[in-house]
Amino acid sequence: MKKIQVYSGIGALPSGSASDNITEGCMVLEGGAFRGVYTSGVLDALMEEDINMRCTVGVSAGALNGVNYVTGQIGRSGRINLRYRHDSRYVGAKAIRRNKGIIGFDFVFGDMDRVPHLDKKRFMDRSRQFYIVVTNLKTGRTEYLEKNSGIPPLRAVRASASMPFVSKPVIINGTPYLDGGCSCKIPYQFAIDKGFDKIIVIKTRYAEFRKPVSTRQLRAENIVYRNYSQFAKALINSNADYNRQCDELEKLADEGRIFLITPSEAIDISRLEGDMEKLGHLYHMGYNDAKANLPALREYLSR
Repeated sequence: MKKIQVYSGIGALPSGSASDNITEGCMVLEGGAFRGVYTSGVLDALMEEDINMRCTVGVSAGALNGVNYVTGQIGRSGRINLRYRHDSRYVGAKAIRRNKGIIGFDFVFGDMDRVPHLDKKRFMDRSRQFYIVVTNLKTGRTEYLEKNSGIPPLRAVRASASMPFVSKPVIINGTPYLDGGCSCKIPYQFAIDKGFDKIIVIKTRYAEFRKPVSTRQLRAENIVYRNYSQFAKALINSNADYNRQCDELEKLADEGRIFLITPSEAIDISRLEGDMEKLGHLYHMGYNDAKANLPALREYLSR
């Protein structure tokens, strides 16, 4: 059997369970495919420090990270990506064949042999809210599906992380959905509208990053999603919307209304990055950035 490449430092990742202590407020998690390994490191550090927010809202890779944050399983997200990135059941031919998309969600949510099983009982505990961001193909609008609202929550996470162009829509209660990032890449406004006083936002791009607009991509969106004109429109506007969100987030952080954690250096990671040492470095960057931010974060939460 062919040996699968894994991160050389996989054995040194933290492990354990977060406490049951709840921190009032909302955790907002951006997506970004394998850039989400940064978020895994941040969340592990925060769980070790007993920062377990009452509410979590995640989009795409942020939703996948959010699952293990809500269950309090320290190190689980990191181990999945840093051990199984090159397993074709997770990313590759078997994933495409079984899941009709680039990511093998059946594998992720199943019982992996080298990673602790998902604590589904703790995941469904009503003491913590978890909102999963998806995009409705029919309307092009963002929807926020809560794990205890009667929808199948792990199917909602699958929809949230199903990238356009390379994934089939995920049907929930008769409605087709795709990646939440198609219509809302950083769902901080949701947390504000919910009335949360304390909001932590974890981004997967460095603070100064802004997205360009590609005319070639615009043509592709109109062609591939010609039967979903509102969804195509959301995709076309998504980069400009992201840039606006980044500008507003910086303003809100400067005003002390939200606490923003961003990578301390530029991230040279592709959406489906396969260099395991780069991914391992990214995880530790997130972990160390969170630890470095702890004094300021505790001061923010105590106000």
